Amino acid sequence: MNYVSLGIFDLAAAATLILINGVISLFFSLGIARTLAVSALRMCVQLAAVGFVLRYVFAQSAFWLTALIAIAMATIAGFEIMSRQKFRFSGFWGYGIGASALFSAGFMTLLFAMILVVRPEPWYLPRYALPVLGMILGNILTAVALGLNTLLVSARRERAGIEARLALGQSWQQASNGIVRDALLTAMTPIINAMAASGIVALPGMMTGQILAGVEPVEAVKYQIAIMFLIAGATALGALIAVLIASYRLSDDRQRLRLDRIVRKS
Repeated sequence: MNYVSLGIFDLAAAATLILINGVISLFFSLGIARTLAVSALRMCVQLAAVGFVLRYVFAQSAFWLTALIAIAMATIAGFEIMSRQKFRFSGFWGYGIGASALFSAGFMTLLFAMILVVRPEPWYLPRYALPVLGMILGNILTAVALGLNTLLVSARRERAGIEARLALGQSWQQASNGIVRDALLTAMTPIINAMAASGIVALPGMMTGQILAGVEPVEAVKYQIAIMFLIAGATALGALIAVLIASYRLSDDRQRLRLDRIVRKS
């Protein structure tokens, strides 16, 4: 496969466009110029480190090393889910709900993809497994964070209505049905929009990367379609697990709304 290699000066030229964001921030007094600069620097350092690590992992093709990297990715993603919520559960539940949904949905989807869809030899080949897992986890992260945040914010906002329905004899499942439905809808909306816009409005990242690397466009399209279906299933499963566990945690055995278990992001 033939591709155009980028040098340090090419990256520097691309980096000049970040000045647009800085100018907008300064002109409208958004106060994000410093954050923007730190984020850009952090991105460069992280991606460079990942590049060197993946080069070593790909060369080894060892199951234990691939599994270690995958677990580290999912563990860090769990903390990202927690940090993106305006409100979260106190204690370990704040991390555990998002992480459990991420681990279960992410790794089940990855096994499905490696064994039944892509089928590399061996099935855990890191050159395939880790990039696919990264795309799956990234989208589950967004879906779970949106779903949990919507559920907890809605529970606080609609406290009076939920408690009124509970007082009238409805079960917790009946009283919370509306906020659960809204949370799931919010969680799955991004991937639905992404599938609807793919191809005509936007060329997805994986497909674009493969084409730039020299893969035939039709072959790149097949991979992208498969990945989008995998992501859609993984995000729906992850959101469902997280929202249902969170809904269970919002109540107790006496069918009460337990907002005291929620803390605001500091």
